[in-house]
Amino acid sequence: MTALSAKNKLEFVLGSHPYPAKNHSTYAAWNRCNNMVVSWLVHFVSVLIGKSIIWMDSAVDVWNDIKTRYSQGNLSRISDLQMEVATFVRETNLSLITLLSSALFGMKLRILDLTRYVLVRQIALVIVLL
Repeated sequence: MTALSAKNKLEFVLGSHPYPAKNHSTYAAWNRCNNMVVSWLVHFVSVLIGKSIIWMDSAVDVWNDIKTRYSQGNLSRISDLQMEVATFVRETNLSLITLLSSALFGMKLRILDLTRYVLVRQIALVIVLL
């Protein structure tokens, strides 16, 4: 949410920036921004989730779909995932920042590290949606 707000795109996922008519002068700019936000959302989630939302045309539809599917408030599951991530980080002697920066800068991570990295992203998405 912070990143979308910083880029002045939060209203696209909240639905507060209405879809203009196709013949309106702002339609082309609105459509480009909406497509950019949809792209960010699709690339932020796992490949499997991305495949299920890539066909959606509006950022608010993508956001609401993700929110409906994954913000069930299963606190027990969230707690289990957070503990699993914390244990992984402690056992590998890595900080989350090290793990994320390694992945972001294209360093080759072991398959286990990459799996855990995806898990961290999913937890972050669930926490944001709560």
